Amino acid sequence: MDWNRILSKQVVELPKSGIREFFDLVTGSKDIISLGVGEPDFVTPWNIREAAISSLEKGRTTYTSNYGLESLRRAIATYVEDFFHVSYSPVNEILPTVGVSEAIDLALRCLVNPGDEVLYHEPAYVSYAPSVQLCYGTPKAVETSIDDLFALNPAKLEAAITPRTKVLMLNFPTNPTGSIAPLETLEAIAKICIKHDLFVLTDEIYSELRYDGEEHTSIASLPGMKERTLLLHGFSKAFAMTGFRLGYACGPSELIDQMMKIHSYTMICPTITSQEAGIEALQNGVPAMLEMRDSYHRRRDYIVGRFNEMGMDCHLPGGAFYTFPSIKRFGLSSKDFAMRLLKEAKVAAVPGTAFGACGEGYLRCCYATSMQLLIEACDKMAKFCDSLRAE
Repeated sequence: MDWNRILSKQVVELPKSGIREFFDLVTGSKDIISLGVGEPDFVTPWNIREAAISSLEKGRTTYTSNYGLESLRRAIATYVEDFFHVSYSPVNEILPTVGVSEAIDLALRCLVNPGDEVLYHEPAYVSYAPSVQLCYGTPKAVETSIDDLFALNPAKLEAAITPRTKVLMLNFPTNPTGSIAPLETLEAIAKICIKHDLFVLTDEIYSELRYDGEEHTSIASLPGMKERTLLLHGFSKAFAMTGFRLGYACGPSELIDQMMKIHSYTMICPTITSQEAGIEALQNGVPAMLEMRDSYHRRRDYIVGRFNEMGMDCHLPGGAFYTFPSIKRFGLSSKDFAMRLLKEAKVAAVPGTAFGACGEGYLRCCYATSMQLLIEACDKMAKFCDSLRAE
C-alpha cells in the first residue's frame, strides 16, 4: 500500500498535539505527579449525575432532534442571558454540540474558504491552528507576552490584519496562561473587528472560573458585536463534566443554520443522557460550581506563591486553572526543562512551546489537582530548581 498516495496530505502534515505527545511519556507511571492535563479533579456533582442516571432508568436512550432537546436550548438561553448578558433565541440561535471542539470545527468549516486567514492569540489552545488548517484556511498567530499579562494587544491585532483576514478566534480566560481580557481591551478589539469586518469565534469555556472579583464580560455583549460573534461555551470545566462531551454555540441564525447542516450529517446530536444532565447543571449546578471555583482560587494562590519563591517567575492568572511560570533564568529550553523535571523530580508539566513558539521559556502547570498533591509537587519542583542553580 502506497500510504503517501492514499493518506490526505493535509492531515499527514498536521503536527501531533504537543500535550498528548508529551503525556504519552507519563502513561502508566504511578509515581509521577501530573500538573498537565487540563481537567477538573472533581467528580461531576451528584445532582447532575443523578439526572443522567434517571434519564437512563427511564429508558431515554434515543436520538434527539439535530438541534438538541428544546428544553436544553431553553435552559441554555436562560443561563447565557443571566451570565453573559446576551439574549439568544432557543429556536434558531443555539446549537448543542459534542463539546466545544465540535462547535469550533463546525463554525470554521462554515466560515473559512481556502486561503482565508484566521487570527488567534498565542500561546493558544493546541487545536486552534490545526482546526483552521483542516478547513484549508491559514492560521495566523498574534503573539502575546507577559508585558500585557498575555492578553491580546489591540495594536498587535490590527497590525496583523490583511485583506485575506476573515475570522478572529478569542479565548478568555485563556488556556494555557490563565489570562483575562480587561473590558477596555475587549472594547478596543471589538472596534477593530467592526472596522475590518471580522467575524469572531469566542471560546469562553473557562468564563465561570475567574478569580479577580470582576464580572466576566463576553465580547458578544458589546455594541455591534452580537451579529458578528459566535459564543462558544460548554459544561466540561465549570461543572466538571468533561466526559459528558457537551458544549454549545450561540450566534446569528444564518451561521447556526449552516453549522446544523454539517452537524446533522456527522454528529447528529449529543447523547440525550448528556443533554438531560446539562439541563440539571444549568438549572441547579451553580452552587457546586462556586464551591469548585473557590477551591481552584485557593490552589492558584498557593501554587503561584510557591513558583515565585523558587525562582519560576509567575504572574497571577485571572482565570481558568492554569499557571504559566517562566523558567528562563535556568538556561534550559521549555522542553528540556520539562523533560528533566519529569525524569529527575517525577513531576509532569507541559512545555510552553506546545502552545506556540512564543511559549518558549515557560511551562503550563494545571492546578486542578488536590492541594496535597500540589504541595508535594511544589516541594519536588523547589528541590529541582535548587539543583539546577547548583550546576
